[in-house]
Amino acid sequence: MEQSKIDRINELARKSKTEELTPEEKSEQKKLREEYILEFRAGMRGILDNTYIQYPDGTKVKVEKKK
Repeated sequence: MEQSKIDRINELARKSKTEELTPEEKSEQKKLREEYILEFRAGMRGILDNTYIQYPDGTKVKVEKKK
């Protein structure tokens, strides 16, 4: 996610603490947060796809999704 979008999320969060956001700002904030969460999850999924657990006996097991 671009730094400008992250800055805008933070700007809207600070503004919401001091005053009421307009309906347009609320929808923008919601859209930006959803986009951030999707990108975060994709990045975390990529990390976990390449993660292995190594046991003391030397065996390695790929981390798998819980069912």
